[in-house]
Amino acid sequence: MTKATAIAGVAALVLAGAGCGKNSDGDDDTSSKGDCVKVDPDKKVGMAFDVGGRGDQSFNDSAAKGLDKAACDLGFSAKTAEAQDGEAESAREGRLQQLVDAGYNPVIAVGFAYSASVAKVAKANPDVNFAIVDDGVEGKNIANLLFAEEQGSFLVGAAAALKSEKDHVGFIGGVEVPLIQKFQAGFEAGAKAVNPDIKVDVRYLTQPPDFSGFGDPAKGKTAAEGIYDGGADIIYAAAGGSGGGVFEAATAAKTKAIGVDSDQALTADDSVKDVIMTSMLKNIDVAVFAFLEAVDGGNVPTGPTTYDLKVDGVGYSTTGGAVDDIKEKLDEYKQQIIDGTIKVPTAP
Repeated sequence: MTKATAIAGVAALVLAGAGCGKNSDGDDDTSSKGDCVKVDPDKKVGMAFDVGGRGDQSFNDSAAKGLDKAACDLGFSAKTAEAQDGEAESAREGRLQQLVDAGYNPVIAVGFAYSASVAKVAKANPDVNFAIVDDGVEGKNIANLLFAEEQGSFLVGAAAALKSEKDHVGFIGGVEVPLIQKFQAGFEAGAKAVNPDIKVDVRYLTQPPDFSGFGDPAKGKTAAEGIYDGGADIIYAAAGGSGGGVFEAATAAKTKAIGVDSDQALTADDSVKDVIMTSMLKNIDVAVFAFLEAVDGGNVPTGPTTYDLKVDGVGYSTTGGAVDDIKEKLDEYKQQIIDGTIKVPTAP
């Protein structure tokens, strides 16, 4: 693995569900679960979620899964904060500083929206270790957890083209920023590797600094309805919690959709699971746990670490069996990317 970064989220401090109960100090306590080690009050990790927070069934939940595993397996006491739509930069800075002031070290920021805040707060607190997901922020006490989103998106783009009966698919991005454009670029490249003439409709829900596109299912549904009405039969939603609306639109249109970050055929509402043919897996949980495991071992990572196809940092899901018949072809593409035969673009 090479090294990398990331950031995201904004909101007031709230207790996380990282453990199975709360101890007398109000922190998460995993000791009540038989399979977990006893919580160590001296091992305190803070996590600041992106817009949508825990329960988005996608990006934030993947990070939370890694936090939960560290709490259970390593005995970390955890506290989280959650972002709010439209909040000022000062709110993000304040949230991170509150975690620091409460004695949490390390502090993990989930999503690129925290980039400037992490840089500022980390500089002001040189004895505290920080990690950021999805962006590169320089600092002697900052670890950057990065992913090759374009590679995983290539595979689901190929799946969409192989499964489309209309040679017409769609992409919905939450916010039009370089990170989400990596998803778009990979998806389009994968689809066109299968069918150079395939039509790919692209929509973004919001433009920065409006990050509500990651947590607005209604906007996701409206955008998807337009693409499905325009003739597409599969849409890839790289839009965090807004993807729930895309799945609703796919259900109503009797078409298919592709999830993102988590295996959304497992996490989405039961009413829409059947339309999710696959999801682009971005294993943030693996990165978060690896970072905390290193911290626990006394070897605190800094700088960038990139999780790609070679280390299963990204991939695609097979839940439901909808892509079983094309898995061999998708795995051929995967190997070609790993070998360097296929160079996946990172910008549209």
